[in-house]
Amino acid sequence: MDAATSWNFSLENYGPVWSFMVQLGILLLFLVVGNILRRKIPLFRKCLIPSALLGGTMLLVVNIIGKQFDFVLVDNRLMQVITYHCLAIGFAAMSLKTEKTNHKTNPTQVVEFGALQGGAYMLQAFVGLGITLVMFLFTRHGEKVVSYICGLILPLAYGQGPGNALSWDINFTNTAAAQFAGNGSFGLSLASIGFVVASVFGVLYINISKRWGKLTVRSSSALPVPETQTDGGREEIPDNESIDKFTLQNGFVALAYALAYGFMCLLGALSDFTNNIAWGFNFLWASLAGMLIRAVVKQLHKGKLMNREYINNYQMDRISGFAFDVMIVAGVSAIEINDIKNYILPIVILSVVGAVITFFYIQAVAKECFKGFKHEFFLMSFGTMTGTASNGMILMKEIDPQLRTPVSGLYILSNFPAMVMIAPLLLLLNFAGQSLTNAIIAFVIFFVLWIAYTVFLFRRRVFKKRFADKPVVVWTDEE
Repeated sequence: MDAATSWNFSLENYGPVWSFMVQLGILLLFLVVGNILRRKIPLFRKCLIPSALLGGTMLLVVNIIGKQFDFVLVDNRLMQVITYHCLAIGFAAMSLKTEKTNHKTNPTQVVEFGALQGGAYMLQAFVGLGITLVMFLFTRHGEKVVSYICGLILPLAYGQGPGNALSWDINFTNTAAAQFAGNGSFGLSLASIGFVVASVFGVLYINISKRWGKLTVRSSSALPVPETQTDGGREEIPDNESIDKFTLQNGFVALAYALAYGFMCLLGALSDFTNNIAWGFNFLWASLAGMLIRAVVKQLHKGKLMNREYINNYQMDRISGFAFDVMIVAGVSAIEINDIKNYILPIVILSVVGAVITFFYIQAVAKECFKGFKHEFFLMSFGTMTGTASNGMILMKEIDPQLRTPVSGLYILSNFPAMVMIAPLLLLLNFAGQSLTNAIIAFVIFFVLWIAYTVFLFRRRVFKKRFADKPVVVWTDEE
C-alpha cells in the first residue's frame, strides 16, 4: 500500500493530523477564558493581570486535575516548542516596525534608557546567581542539592519572559556540570511569577503614589497624540490587493525567522561553542534579521525601487501581540509541578528578592535621569523588566493614556544600546553553566558591569559636575 492510499484524516491519525490543531485550539480557548475572567472579576481587572496569564493558569490547573484521572489535556513538549518559537516571532515582528512620534527624544536619554536595562539585567544576574551559589554551598553535600546556576535564570525569566527562560532552563538541564533538573518548568515558573509581580507591584505603585499626591493622570489636552508615520509620505498597499496586507506582514516575519534559522544553522556548524549559543538566542537572531530586512526596505525606498509602504506597524503590533499572548498561555500551561517541587525555596527567594531589587533600582534611576516623567518611565521599565514590554506599556498608559510623554519613543530607540549592554550576560550564560568556578567568574563580571552601568547613570551625582552631553530633559505639562 503506497503513501497516498494509506493517508487519511481519521482519529487513527490523531498524532500527525490533529494533535497540533487540538493543542493550539485549547490554547486559544483558554486565552478567551482568561479574558472572560479578567472582564468579569474586578480584582483581576484592577490588578491589570494579563488575560493570557489567567488563561494559562486555568489551563495548568485543569491539566493537573485531569492527570488525577489519567487524562492528559496538555502536551508539555509541544507547549514548550510553541513558547520557544513565539518568543522569536514576537521579537521579529517588533523589529520590523518603523515608528516615529511627534516627541523630540534626547539622544543622551536613549543611551541612559539602554544603560538602565543593562544595569537591571546585570543586577538581577549577579544577585540571582549569588543567591543560588550560597544555597549550593550549603546543600551540596545533602540529599536535595540546589544548583548553583539556576539563579542565573532570574534575569531571563523577569527580563525576557517565558521563551528565553525555558530555553536556558533546558540548556542548563542538559549540562551535566550544572547539576540542574528544571526541565523547563523552573524558568517558566519564574517567568509566570514575573507577570504577577509586574502587575501587582505596578498597580500598588500607582495607587499609593496617587494617594500620597505624588502622581496625577495626565490629561489629553496639552499635547497631540503621537502618530505612526511613514517615511516620505509613501502610500501603503491597499487592503484589496491580490495578496492580503496581513498575509504580507506575516511573510516579512517568516522571512526574518528563516534568515535567523539559517544563521543559527551556520553558527551550529562552526564549533561547539557557537553551537551552544546559537539555538538559545533565536529571539536575538530574529530581531537582528528583522532589523536587516527593515534596513534593506529603507534602501529600496531611497533607490526608488520600492514606491509603496509594505510594512504596516499596526499589523506588526497585532502579530507580536498574538505571539506573546500564545507564548504566555503555552508557557504557563507547560509547567510540570513534579519538576519544581525540589526548587520551591529557590523560586520563592529569587522571585521576592528579584522583585524588590528591580523595583528600587529602577525607581532610583527614574528620579535621577528622567525628571518630569519619572513615574511613566518607572512603570514602563518595571513592567518590562519583570514581565514583558506589553506589561510596561499597559502600566504606563494607566497614568499617560495619550502617550504624551516621550517614554514609548525612548523605549523603541533604546533597543539597540540595550542589546549591546545586555550582550555580556547572553554570551556568558553557557560559560557560567560549565562549572562552579565559571559561575563565580561570571558573578564577578556581572557585578563589575552593574557598577559600570550604574556609575554612568548616576555620573552627574558621582562626579559632582556637568558633563558635555545635553542636559536632562525635564518634561512638564506646559511644554
